[in-house]
Amino acid sequence: MSKQTPAQFAKALLKWFDQHGRKDLPWQKNKTPYRVWISEIMLQQTQVKTVIPYYQRFMHNFPDLDALAKAPHDDVLHLWTGLGYYARARNLHKTAQIIAQEHASQFPDDREALQALPGIGRSTAGAILSFAKGQHHAILDGNVKRVLCRYYRIQGWSGHSKTQQALWTLSENITPKKRCDDFNQAMMDLGSSLCSRSKPQCSLCPLQKGCESFQHQQQNLYPQAKPKKTMPVKSAYLLMLLTPEGEVLLEKRPEHGIWGSLWSFPQCEKHDDIQVWLDKYHFKTINDIVIQTEFRHTFSHYHLQTSPVSITIAPPSSVMDDQHFIWFNPQKPLKLGMPTPITKLISQLNSSTNK
Repeated sequence: MSKQTPAQFAKALLKWFDQHGRKDLPWQKNKTPYRVWISEIMLQQTQVKTVIPYYQRFMHNFPDLDALAKAPHDDVLHLWTGLGYYARARNLHKTAQIIAQEHASQFPDDREALQALPGIGRSTAGAILSFAKGQHHAILDGNVKRVLCRYYRIQGWSGHSKTQQALWTLSENITPKKRCDDFNQAMMDLGSSLCSRSKPQCSLCPLQKGCESFQHQQQNLYPQAKPKKTMPVKSAYLLMLLTPEGEVLLEKRPEHGIWGSLWSFPQCEKHDDIQVWLDKYHFKTINDIVIQTEFRHTFSHYHLQTSPVSITIAPPSSVMDDQHFIWFNPQKPLKLGMPTPITKLISQLNSSTNK
């Protein structure tokens, strides 16, 4: 087997990119650090086809950094609803405000300065500077990791620090100084198409000649999987408090933790805590408390087994004095950031009350 040199690797990949690479994505037009940054954050652990409509809506509402920096927090989270990993949206908002206040609304030209901002790691900083400013920086997103792990038959899970450092060294070694931006885009395109997670199309790959996984017919073994770990299961009751007028009570979650800063139903860990919670806020139930079919929502570190609880109540005015609560009318929805499971439950509540 003849291993391709870094120059041969880059030449073969760029030739393929010129014929097959993506060049008309929304964030590839009118490239600015802001537009590239938004796309890179949205694309983290999210497919391009899912991101495109979110990106377009986001840019329509927040066309530049100052617009995002000045936007109400809930407006930002509202436009993120459904994308998941909401810490990304919180960090976007924080970073926009920092750049506006401390950098005169201009993105730093230095990679280390960019990495110091919330939510911007080494790969994202490299992508911003290479795509928007033409600087020579390597990247290492999930697609790039997959290409490198297969091509070089990298041992170990790519999330381990030792493996990750080895991948960074390889990425920097093969990234050419000329056409760095096209090369980085080509690596991402190859990883998301021909070198996909399952059923890679090796017969069409421009890097087949030097790919060790292909030569050994071990494409299915690389990248090596993350060591399996049993995820704990936590339980929670979601209190869906509904007024006779059809309004539902929502509570703003703390900034840190699951669904941080999003609006959700109040939660209780135990069944016995439901009445305790109702008594705390002086709620009087009108009908029987109904526990609905439970469902599971999986986070990165655990499963959350949730049981929605329907409670029709007569609302006391005291709750309205607490800024962490709001009465939400599904018929006249506000622009609030809500987790997808909550929006689905509200939709079901709205449908049942309108029958």
